[in-house]
Amino acid sequence: MVLEVDGVIFQTAPWDPRFPNTNQTKYCYQSYLDFNRCKKIRGEDFDACQYYKRVFKSICPNSWIDKWDTQIDECRFPGNI
Repeated sequence: MVLEVDGVIFQTAPWDPRFPNTNQTKYCYQSYLDFNRCKKIRGEDFDACQYYKRVFKSICPNSWIDKWDTQIDECRFPGNI
């Protein structure tokens, strides 16, 4: 879905067949991992990395993102990046 408000375009994450259920927790977490893996290999400005960033930013709660970012900074993130 695309929405424009005051010249700013908001777009939700597209449907992903790997996560067909309504619970989007796994989709959120996997997109966050994919972004960080891509960023590590290609750099944050790479187009594919920006795609993953848009996806996790649109479906993950901000508190989760903040927590995971802190864990990465402190070298204690449980995921494999």
